[in-house]
Amino acid sequence: MKTVFVDVDTQLDFLYPAGALYVPGAERIIPAIVRLNRYAAAHGMAVVSTADAHAENDPEFARWPPHCIAGTWGQQKAAATLLEKRIVIPNRNCETALAGADQIIIEKQSVDVFQAPNLSRILQILNGDRYVVYGVVTEICVASAARGLLALRKPVTVVADAIGELHANDAGRTLEEIRSLGGTITSVPEVCGE
Repeated sequence: MKTVFVDVDTQLDFLYPAGALYVPGAERIIPAIVRLNRYAAAHGMAVVSTADAHAENDPEFARWPPHCIAGTWGQQKAAATLLEKRIVIPNRNCETALAGADQIIIEKQSVDVFQAPNLSRILQILNGDRYVVYGVVTEICVASAARGLLALRKPVTVVADAIGELHANDAGRTLEEIRSLGGTITSVPEVCGE
């Protein structure tokens, strides 16, 4: 079974108190994200990392405060979550050669990563049989990624100790929804074989 890991929006604006749209306590999941990303690379499994890359006047800012503006400190992924062999796929139609990359960073301008123009092509190339999903925010972008993969009839596992939420009740409902759609919930030790 070919497994693809999906590292959702682990960017500085979300992970740290100095970030523009800080998820309270999110810095605590960074070691789990690092462990999952490195485990995937060590076992020859691709890591697809989503990353907001907003314009300064992005339409999303009508709903959310400005965050992850392309080229800013806050838009960067936490350095520890980066793998050495990585490529960045910008949020526009472009070539998607993935050869040799352990980590594919897909830039997006929407909560829904499935609106990124290159995602479908990348998923076809990777041809995963199973997807392991983690990151921030559980009830927003993690939920969107999981729902999108489940809609494609892909098995999805969300790593409960490697996600961060804004509201615990909403996150709990999100995990129940993912289960009801056929997804599963697991932990870092279970994924990494401990």
